[in-house]
Amino acid sequence: MNTKCLIIGSGPAGYTAGLYLSRAGIEATILSGPQIGGQLTDTHEIENYPGFPENISGYDLMEKMKLQSEKFGTKVLTGVVTEVDFSKRPFIIKTDDNQEFVSESVIIATGATAKYTGLEAEKKYLGQGVSACAVCDGFFYRKQDVVVVGGGDTAAGDALYLSNI
Repeated sequence: MNTKCLIIGSGPAGYTAGLYLSRAGIEATILSGPQIGGQLTDTHEIENYPGFPENISGYDLMEKMKLQSEKFGTKVLTGVVTEVDFSKRPFIIKTDDNQEFVSESVIIATGATAKYTGLEAEKKYLGQGVSACAVCDGFFYRKQDVVVVGGGDTAAGDALYLSNI
């Protein structure tokens, strides 16, 4: 399949890229991985996204972003990218289901994935006291004792952020 711009990833950045490209008259195709809408679709309730004072679920927000992007002509397809040849133009992108895309430009908007310890209790209490986003969820734990698990820059930054609330 040929497209002017292939966007790898269907989270907020992918849908926003598709929206702006399509509105500018540039053919855009979003290639979603296995989780259409990205990891935000797992968020039960979002209360800190501008424009939604009554809160919105992550799934509903991503569905609205998808529909708005498609409204202007963005194509949204599924497939996991397994290979990209950036050595020559146009770029050739291959997926795990043997699709092949030819594109003049590629936007990589694959987002992030939280790292967990793998403990059963962690899975059991995810979203009920266990969180992977201090900025997103720190508000719920203000004036409480919390534990930050991790040893990198993100853990240190989250600990500093939480210490102020």
